[in-house]
Amino acid sequence: MNNETARLEEIARTLRRDVVTMIRESGDGHAGGSLSAADIVAALYFSVMHVDPADPRKADRDRFILSKGHACPVLYAALARRGYFSPDLLSTLRTLGSPLQGHPDMNKTPGVDMTAGSLGHGIGIGSGMAVASRMLGADFRVYVLLGDGELNEGLVWESAISAVRLKADRLVAIVDNNGFQGDGRIEEVSGMRDIGARFASFGWHVREIDGHDMAQILDALGEAARVEGRPSMIVAKTVKGKGVPFMENENAWHKKVPTAAEYAAAMEALGGTR
Repeated sequence: MNNETARLEEIARTLRRDVVTMIRESGDGHAGGSLSAADIVAALYFSVMHVDPADPRKADRDRFILSKGHACPVLYAALARRGYFSPDLLSTLRTLGSPLQGHPDMNKTPGVDMTAGSLGHGIGIGSGMAVASRMLGADFRVYVLLGDGELNEGLVWESAISAVRLKADRLVAIVDNNGFQGDGRIEEVSGMRDIGARFASFGWHVREIDGHDMAQILDALGEAARVEGRPSMIVAKTVKGKGVPFMENENAWHKKVPTAAEYAAAMEALGGTR
């Protein structure tokens, strides 16, 4: 492990602590899919993406789309820790009048590049942004994070076709492949298998990685940046609820608020206290 991966792993732990804390304090929110994506989000916001928290709408910034918008706690934690707004706001998650609603809103939250609600729209919107980057002569990239349950949406596959036709090589999509969706295991609900092979058959550049191995995440994102003429897909194998033993692979934590005892146990597992 080098200093950079160690630094990012510690940031990911901070994001996980923030996720559990804000859900506990606000009394609502999706923990499981936020925790599974924390390493990916940490790598993007604290190493890979070119962004400026002082100028959230900067024209040449890289864009991030959280297509699985219900996992917004981890995005809000990253934006707060990156300096877009105060971490003190995190406890207002999903409360009336807060800029941190149950799905990201680009008109309310500094740093949010796409409003997300209905699943399946990320790749299509990301394709448009990526093509705009090329047409404008800019060099920004667009990163889209999807859930594996989200792949049930037909719009994902229509957009996957068009992204190849448009040669959207500034588009990098990442599937948080934690094996679960709200209704249960992916294989039991939708039968979705061989995600990488499916995207490859559409013409995407595909890389499959361990979504909790920071070195692999950084290497895959670097590889995607070198691909020309087609979009890239990173299939990241993850664990739902990662970092909190009693939440891991337990789908009840798709959306659930920890008790005081569970919160204390989670903080101990994540190496910190409130």
